[in-house]
Amino acid sequence: MNKLNKILFTIFLFLAFSLNAQSIRGLVNDGVDEYEENKFADAEVNFKKGIESDIENFESRFNLGDAIYKQGRFEEALEEFKNSLPLSPKDEDKASLFHNIGNTFIKSQKLQESIGAYKEALKLNPDDMETKYNLSYALKQMQNQQNNQQNQENQDNQDKNDQNQDQQNQDQKEQEQNQDQQQKEQQQDKEEKQDQQKPKESKDEISKDEAQRILDALKNNEAELQKKMREQKTKKTNVEKDW
Repeated sequence: MNKLNKILFTIFLFLAFSLNAQSIRGLVNDGVDEYEENKFADAEVNFKKGIESDIENFESRFNLGDAIYKQGRFEEALEEFKNSLPLSPKDEDKASLFHNIGNTFIKSQKLQESIGAYKEALKLNPDDMETKYNLSYALKQMQNQQNNQQNQENQDNQDKNDQNQDQQNQDQKEQEQNQDQQQKEQQQDKEEKQDQQKPKESKDEISKDEAQRILDALKNNEAELQKKMREQKTKKTNVEKDW
């Protein structure tokens, strides 16, 4: 390749690069305009085209993450923000990325992760008031979450203790009922044994009063009999002396 051809080739590369840069810049600008008009899906398309033209273009990836975030696809947005970190040329840009990562974690209810991201952002840009506010909010939410969790654990423990106490009271009541039943059964068995040990009255046995009456009757009969015998004896004697 001669010197003229080299110059022409260099000019061609420069023009191609300039045209490509202008094309990417145009796509990014169109995407930003659509983003500001809340046309987030259209903005996403243009930012993706910018990445296709230059896969390492920081602005395209950063803005793509924002457009996806606005559409509520937080996990996808998080991936784009993370992919943008190695491409960020300035600490201020990295701070903005960590700020957005923190916001994405907040939306996903990952408070601990969001706090870590906000702290990284403040290391790079300590004067960012919005990041400070978001960090304060995340810390407060974390404290509320821990308090609610502790209150729930306390309530669960109280409910468990109440259930155990109710069960103990029920067990004690059943035990007392069983003891009362056992005592009744023991008393009944005792009474039955005592009844069994008592001498049974024979059908031929007579009461004391009845025996006395019989005895008195026998005495009366004997007295009557003796009287009759004396009378008979007297009569006989009188007859024999009739001489």
